[in-house]
Amino acid sequence: MRRTRGLSAALATVLAAGLTAVVAPQAAAISESVAFTADDLPTWQTNGIVWALAQADGVVFAGGTFSAVRPPEGGTGGEREALNFVALDAATGAPTDCDLSFTVSSGTATVRALAVSPDEETLYVGGYFGAVNGTAVSSVAAIDIDTCTPRSGFHAAFPATVRALAVTEDTVYAGGDFTSVSGQPRERFAAVDAGNGAVRPFTANVDEPGRAIEITPDGRHALLGGDFFTVNGQNSHALAVVDAASGAVKRAYGSGFIPTASVVKDIDTDGTGFYTGNEGTGGGVFDGRIALDLGTFDQRWRDTCLGATQAVESHQDVLYSASHAHDCSGVGEFPDGRRQHFLAQPTTSTAKLGWFPDTNDGLGESIGPRALTVSSKDGVRYLWSGGEFTTVNGAPAQGLTRFASTGDVGAPTVPVIGADAVAPGKVKVRWRTSLDNDDSRLVYRIYRNGSGTPLATVDADSVYWERPQASFTDTTVTPGSTYTYRVTASDPVGNTSALSATTSVTVPRTAEPYAAAVLADGPDLYWRHDERTTPYVGDSSAGDHSGVMSGGPALGEAGATAGNGTSYGFDGTDDRLHGDRRTTVGSAYSLETWFRTTTTRGGKLVGFGNNTTRNSGSYDKHIYMANDGRLFFGARGSSTNTVSSPARYNDGKWHHVVGTQGPGGMTLYVDGARVAGSSLFTTHQNYAGYWRVGGDNLSGWPSRPSSDNFAGRLDETAVYPTVLPAARVAAHHQAATRQGDTITSVQASEDTYVNEGSKSTAYGSATSLAVRGSSGYEAYLRFELPQAPAGTVLTGAALEVRTDSSASAGSADAVPVRPVTGDWTEEGTTWNTRPALGPATLGTLTPPTAPSSAAAVELDVAALRAALGGQYGVALTSAGTDALWLWSSEAPAASGTPRLVLTFSPQ
Repeated sequence: MRRTRGLSAALATVLAAGLTAVVAPQAAAISESVAFTADDLPTWQTNGIVWALAQADGVVFAGGTFSAVRPPEGGTGGEREALNFVALDAATGAPTDCDLSFTVSSGTATVRALAVSPDEETLYVGGYFGAVNGTAVSSVAAIDIDTCTPRSGFHAAFPATVRALAVTEDTVYAGGDFTSVSGQPRERFAAVDAGNGAVRPFTANVDEPGRAIEITPDGRHALLGGDFFTVNGQNSHALAVVDAASGAVKRAYGSGFIPTASVVKDIDTDGTGFYTGNEGTGGGVFDGRIALDLGTFDQRWRDTCLGATQAVESHQDVLYSASHAHDCSGVGEFPDGRRQHFLAQPTTSTAKLGWFPDTNDGLGESIGPRALTVSSKDGVRYLWSGGEFTTVNGAPAQGLTRFASTGDVGAPTVPVIGADAVAPGKVKVRWRTSLDNDDSRLVYRIYRNGSGTPLATVDADSVYWERPQASFTDTTVTPGSTYTYRVTASDPVGNTSALSATTSVTVPRTAEPYAAAVLADGPDLYWRHDERTTPYVGDSSAGDHSGVMSGGPALGEAGATAGNGTSYGFDGTDDRLHGDRRTTVGSAYSLETWFRTTTTRGGKLVGFGNNTTRNSGSYDKHIYMANDGRLFFGARGSSTNTVSSPARYNDGKWHHVVGTQGPGGMTLYVDGARVAGSSLFTTHQNYAGYWRVGGDNLSGWPSRPSSDNFAGRLDETAVYPTVLPAARVAAHHQAATRQGDTITSVQASEDTYVNEGSKSTAYGSATSLAVRGSSGYEAYLRFELPQAPAGTVLTGAALEVRTDSSASAGSADAVPVRPVTGDWTEEGTTWNTRPALGPATLGTLTPPTAPSSAAAVELDVAALRAALGGQYGVALTSAGTDALWLWSSEAPAASGTPRLVLTFSPQ
């Protein structure tokens, strides 16, 4: 399993000439290895909270507040008693025969800390308890791992809860709520002899609970974490480095290094650094992770994700963490939203790796996972987690879960595909990249016209909060022909999604006027609003800056421009679109969209904000409507700067609106004409965010409408990285009324074939058609041709057919298409009564050689043009011996029955 960090530029591998593969440009990233799959393994469950984990020789120890364990969901066996402790086989997830009960005579017993001696012979247990299997202890116990019994010679008395433990060859370090150990003053951190529990001279007194302690690899220093503000009287909040022998402060972290409302919940070390997991309460807190250098104790990096980090585990240069991260916008990642309970990142940076198993919040404080450890058995490594969760990856699993270094079985999600063609000779096939919880780099295979052989492959990166559009341009297409495309996604070990839905597109013979005008001006986002399925919004620009629907806009509404395009209907309540990729905006930009409304509640049409499905906290560069129908274009400079239209536009008609800002100021255009502007407003707020359509926050803006959400139709939304000149704005508006190609698809009204080997048999009801020279098959198709639409002329006619599903359906022989001049009927025509054919060849079909494959042939336009408004019959003939079998009009509609695709272009 090879994983990549962040989102990198994709590598496209093209398998056929004339194809261009593209994904949205991303910052360069270095491939990193994540050691574990995201597929959780069956593991025995607790009936309460797991607070601590440790491991030794393929056995994982779990401590917490619970009274029983049970088999995983669907497993065999019954519940068994387990009082606050259980030992489990790292490879099977089942309990071992080590049975220890941690109890207390009054109050609630709990295990909060576990640590194993370097020789893996002794397990030290901390928490709040008074006995282990009836043997009296005082909140710390030493357990002989081989015999699973308390070591009788270890006597250390902690009168309050122990929350953290660390062990060297001869010393056990503890942190917690206590203020004395075995009668000697020790305020919340202490050290005792690993053999007999005698109190060591180590003194590191703090004023608030200790929650984490680790010893540096060289054994010289202890790393302290907790709620405290002073260590041995010296100011140092939540984190400190002290001498491992004496407890003297070696590095204090004063005011502001960790905010006063935040604490350190866990510390882990590796060969070069140490890492903190932090939790805060209230506003302005620090909830993320800090990496510090072991040589200097200085900070290397700080991850400011919000969401109470409970545990950190460094393993093979990757830092795994347990939290409920919900906002990583501070490090350029996901905005405030859903909670993600597991994260992985290189020990060298804040960038997240493509590893996203997840839990729910669960019981207690609704934190989710609280502890991590890595164990190995039989050559396989396992990452274990314990906590208060009750589900893992959406399925029931309480208290414990684990992930292995082998056995990646999860396939990526199915790509969501679309395609468009706005000019002759090329089709842009695009899709929303898939999600795989343990692979961010996926391989996409594109299939055309039902072929089983990929037309192209594209590598692209995605993570759950950023699934940018990937695309390729097929330039091996014929104007006037229709093509279908499907895409699959595969991870590096070969797990492959199902085929996407089919998208179909007809290539125009002349450029579509409006779209061509927009694309000529280089937008980096162009949403045409032509989708018929949710939630993906395709981008027709070279920027591949796709979007996502929320709420549920009405699709397929009549569009704003001439032609067959559609628009989206927005309900003014929760229908919105947001960009699928975080971006920034330069000093010059333009916004463009079409709208139609009668609302008296106003709302935002298009704008920029720092959130996706929620209202943004930073928001400007937007066009919105006031309650009275006036339009405002605003950007936040030193204040909320706006220009507004004097006229009102909530009149139920389509209107074109453009807002531009650059060094020359702000300008607002409506219906191709300038209606407002200011040369003073040249700047906007600088932040990373997402393009929004249909609604977002408008708090604090002039003439704020009653609703942040727009009620009405929106169409043809574009964003440009430049200031559109007035002449180009007018040109766009004018192009919207110019008609492009009109494409009409005509199914065969009748079809049949005849068979020289059965000369008197009629095949009009057959679901297939056959063509062969010897012995002969000949197929006939009849079409009811429409008249040319007013102001147009027929410029193209393509006959499209599809081989049936039989193994021998394809053919290597050319198939001339000729006009039928004689009479024939679908039900009555046989070889003996077959019709006469004209001498001309309308076109020659090169048929597919495989089953269930499409093919098309251009027919003589002049011949078809003369027959418009009436019936026209064609025959499929052959001089070869390799039979071609095609679906007929009697076949199921989805099979690909014969049709003519007629293109009418403006005169």
